[in-house]
Amino acid sequence: MLLHHCFIEVAKKFEKKLGIRDFSTGKELTYGRALIAAILLSRIFRKLDRGFIGVMIPTSLGCILVKNGILMSGRTPVMINYSTGAEQNARYAQNKCAFKTIITSKALLEKIECPYVEGMIYIEDIMAGITGLQKLIAALVSKLPVALIKKLVHGGQPGDTAVILFTSGSEKDPKAVQLTHRNVLANIESVTPIFEFKSDDIFMCTLPFFHVFGLTTNLWLPIYHGMTLITYANPLDFKKVCTIVREEKATFLVGTPAFFWGYLRKSEPGDFESLRIALAGADKCPDALRDGFKAKHSITLLEGYGATECSPVISANTPEFNRPGSVGKPIPGVQVRIENYQTGEPCGVGEDGRILIKGDNVMKGYFDDFEETTMHIRGGWYDTGDMGNIDEDGYLWHVGRLKRFVKIGGEMVSLVKIEDVLEKTLPEDVECCVVEVPDSVKGAKIVAVVTAQLDEKATLKKMATQLPQIALPKTFLVIENLPKMGSGKIDFRTITELARTKMAS
Repeated sequence: MLLHHCFIEVAKKFEKKLGIRDFSTGKELTYGRALIAAILLSRIFRKLDRGFIGVMIPTSLGCILVKNGILMSGRTPVMINYSTGAEQNARYAQNKCAFKTIITSKALLEKIECPYVEGMIYIEDIMAGITGLQKLIAALVSKLPVALIKKLVHGGQPGDTAVILFTSGSEKDPKAVQLTHRNVLANIESVTPIFEFKSDDIFMCTLPFFHVFGLTTNLWLPIYHGMTLITYANPLDFKKVCTIVREEKATFLVGTPAFFWGYLRKSEPGDFESLRIALAGADKCPDALRDGFKAKHSITLLEGYGATECSPVISANTPEFNRPGSVGKPIPGVQVRIENYQTGEPCGVGEDGRILIKGDNVMKGYFDDFEETTMHIRGGWYDTGDMGNIDEDGYLWHVGRLKRFVKIGGEMVSLVKIEDVLEKTLPEDVECCVVEVPDSVKGAKIVAVVTAQLDEKATLKKMATQLPQIALPKTFLVIENLPKMGSGKIDFRTITELARTKMAS
């Protein structure tokens, strides 16, 4: 099965059903009308260069139609992050993947003050240039049987690349991840039984489609099941998102912990009454956040774990199997191996090691980067670069990136563990991040970056009850706002550079 063929099948099956309601533009389409629009766009995109086409459009009805139109035309979408350094990211994508055309929005460029980049085509101009004849032809094609529509649009194989996504770049330059139709569909089919997804679910879709978390869970998964997608392009408009969830009676909401903190603070009792599932991912979910949702909304905030290279879901807590603090059990069809980071031998129960993944959800490789691909995929196993363990009941515990462990005095110290302890000593509205900077004596020094001035002695005294002396921060730096990626994840790369600069000055 191909993703765009799946869309055609679903659109024909649920032709009269509301498919997408877009709260950013005020527009909505039934599945039947969405199919006409996607066919129309595919015929326009056939006139563009073959190969890759960049997409830089917010989470919206338009972006969903453009993505399907590109796939139907036989091109491959390259999703571009517009939330941080849009111009730089657009040029980086063009250079990395050797393409020219980028479908974007004039309104978006004006809003984010991004200059025109050569090769950009505005979706507004495309829509304005559509003729009555083109609309008629697309409408007639949409009325044909499913099998015939599939023959009139691009075919292909399940192993073909369905999308190029870039890694977050929170630690180094982004890599271009090639996900296939099989990768994404395998991931959807794996999570479906454990969350009991059905066509009458209503998805609140706020995550950007240039991140895999948003692309799979907020676009392809609800389309696969013929659900109604409620789209809103700004996940940081916390109050608005809460209002939409309440008024549209959404049943599923996913997001990063940073977004869920905002929803918790801006929501009113009853806002999330319709939610069947609330799931946090992409960053560690703090106990205080889980407790807050339980106290205010009587909702169990579940936590999952994934990676761009795994399409993305690897494991997840579910209503039936939930162990707070863990990232849940591996989803069906996904194998997890915990390997000693020095010897490569399998780890025992509860023993920390590298997390390796095998399954149909694992990418086919990084585009035009054989070296990085062979470093990360060995014998069919994808090395996540993360550390964790599996307990006696099969729950996976994520303890941080291997790169977020630091060797001090010969001991491996987890920066994530320090953050977890520090977080519990802070006032609710204060954020923290722990990084390491070079130290001439011990090789590394632990620095706690916080968003408000603290009583450092009192804080360290509390932390010392849960951490060894070697793991206590030696310095506290105050930064008013912690830099974040477009997904809401903390930008460790930028924070580390800030800390090293401040410590050196």
